[in-house]
Amino acid sequence: MLDSTQLVRELVALYGPPGQERAVAEAVVAHARALDYPPTIDPKGNVLVTLPAQPIRNERPRVVVTAHMDEIALMVQRIHRSGWLDVTPMGGAYPWKWGEQPVQILALHESIPGVLSFGSIHTNAPESVAQQAREAPLIWPQTRVFTSHTAVELYNKGVRPGTRVVLDSSLRSVREIAPYLCSYFLDDRADLAAWLLALESLKDQPLPYDVTFAATTAEEIGGEGASYLMHRLQPEICVALEIGPSVPESPFEIDDQPTIWVTDSFSSIHSDDMAILAAAATELDQEPHWQALSRGGSDASLAAQRGLAARPVTLGFPVENSHGLEIMHRNAPVELARLLTAYLRRLASEET
Repeated sequence: MLDSTQLVRELVALYGPPGQERAVAEAVVAHARALDYPPTIDPKGNVLVTLPAQPIRNERPRVVVTAHMDEIALMVQRIHRSGWLDVTPMGGAYPWKWGEQPVQILALHESIPGVLSFGSIHTNAPESVAQQAREAPLIWPQTRVFTSHTAVELYNKGVRPGTRVVLDSSLRSVREIAPYLCSYFLDDRADLAAWLLALESLKDQPLPYDVTFAATTAEEIGGEGASYLMHRLQPEICVALEIGPSVPESPFEIDDQPTIWVTDSFSSIHSDDMAILAAAATELDQEPHWQALSRGGSDASLAAQRGLAARPVTLGFPVENSHGLEIMHRNAPVELARLLTAYLRRLASEET
């Protein structure tokens, strides 16, 4: 039986910037095979597990369930002769969220250590980052990465503009604070844990319709992996597993109860799915947080906005400090998996 906290620890420890998720994909494939599923990987890098109905009814799955493998990261933009790097964000990474931290530069031939740097504070010089930060939020153009190498040395090691830069492994330990877990990249590694827990739950209880589970790539830079997949599959419903960020317009306690996105920057949930989820939650004695977000998006809402899925459903769990050192309840992935599987089973009543 899968242990959700151990899964989160394992997945958080892996580097997975957009477009370079192979280490995470290999872990997902290994777990899927251990559950006796035959996973496949498409040309975009998405890991797919298909649960065909008995008998198989359609050429296309009725439902696709996604959880994304990638994490927010940085990309090398410029290499100075001295070996310092300028970087640009991949997804919603902010320097004031990360701070001066150790990083790894994922070069072609090896991983190279570096340090995010904003310079010294002991100055009032207007050109200093410290003085600029006293007057306005830090931005990535003010940030450099110290490498200890020259530009020529970095080039020979395979560093180029486009090389990914990620937070160091020393920052990828999951901290336990009573019933809470605290870590970078719970978005979306904790959801991948819930995704695997749901596959485990459905293993011996086939659904009466076709469903594909997809661990997707490049969600943080516009849902690229899911969009590629949805263009081919065009399912009726896309269910995305995400975080539920606690925000002023939708505040809640950081408990283990799932969140349900009713709207975000791209799309809104269908009323039929609201009813199904409400009934599923009642069946499970859950009290989910219904969440209207003024900013954000998921694989599901992006697919719906692009006309690639008819009905978007985004399920999550409460999180503090999104895109930073995130905090969640340790039981949240289990409760999310329970709601997901109950929703999928209740969809069976819609079969004609």
